[in-house]
Amino acid sequence: MSRRQWTVLAVAVLSLALLVLTSLGTGAGTYGLPEVAGYLLGDPARLADDKLAMIVDTLRLPRTLASLLIGAALAVAASLLQGATRNPLAEPGLLGVNEGAVFALVIGISFFAVESTGGYLLWAGIGAVLGNLVVLALASMMGVASPLRLVLAGVALTAVFGGLANYLLLADRVALDQFRFWNLGSLAGVQMDSLATLLPGAVLALLGAIALSHRLQLMSMGDQQARALGVSTSWVRAGVLTAASILTACAVAVAGPIGFIGFLAAYCGRAIEPVVLPRQLLFSALSGALLLIGADILARWLIQPYELPVGTLLAAIGAPVLILVVLRGGFRSLLAGR
Repeated sequence: MSRRQWTVLAVAVLSLALLVLTSLGTGAGTYGLPEVAGYLLGDPARLADDKLAMIVDTLRLPRTLASLLIGAALAVAASLLQGATRNPLAEPGLLGVNEGAVFALVIGISFFAVESTGGYLLWAGIGAVLGNLVVLALASMMGVASPLRLVLAGVALTAVFGGLANYLLLADRVALDQFRFWNLGSLAGVQMDSLATLLPGAVLALLGAIALSHRLQLMSMGDQQARALGVSTSWVRAGVLTAASILTACAVAVAGPIGFIGFLAAYCGRAIEPVVLPRQLLFSALSGALLLIGADILARWLIQPYELPVGTLLAAIGAPVLILVVLRGGFRSLLAGR
């Protein structure tokens, strides 16, 4: 890595540590960072405080860890999809993958009484894979799967899955009550056992993404050149689809369909490292963790003692950024790929 990239990496790690401390010290109640730090460091007086123990173990620590895991997972999923589709705007939210996971999860809640994190993960994973497959198939039916066609197919798929999910929910009030707050995208109420359930799948998917990144890098030259170098492009795309779907499912199962975080983080990662994909994944993951934990802190702070759903806040930030990127040249590149 260049000196500039090492500097960015050091600043990102330091910023992440500071945001973790800020997240642990932010929330409803009178407990700030000194009290939380004392509890985590084993101060007997703090350990004896049952209310502090409940706030740290049940509320702040799980959601802080969840923001790191989910931010990194969605960022890596977006980077993989961008590399596989050669679409700088590809991310689970824009391509309909999130909504596919939501639709499958609504089916699980409505017809199979799914309530556990493991059940959420299973149904969200099925829906994420389905969303990926359908959007790629739709784009291919329009001709070459250009960036513009992928985005249009993703928008259409999001509308269809969203409409079907709403239809099922209107017929089941219990499922609607279980679903509606989760659907806004929030880290409130994340439990440590939920993270423990998701962690193995997320780690395996991240390791798979790292393993695939070198071959995916070769495919950026074109499928024909990659095959000449011994890369099985179909297997690589299948692996990317699987890894991105698992990462998306892990995020959706815990926090709901948080949009734009993958796009924003992958955009930052590509700006720092535009060429080497393994490094780009690293910087994207760091950017995703930073963005989500920062947005979660802001969501808790803006309207205290209440809080905003972090998905709503990220949509308010991400949509203008997406429009700005398109106006600064992204739209011309999309049209060039028709």
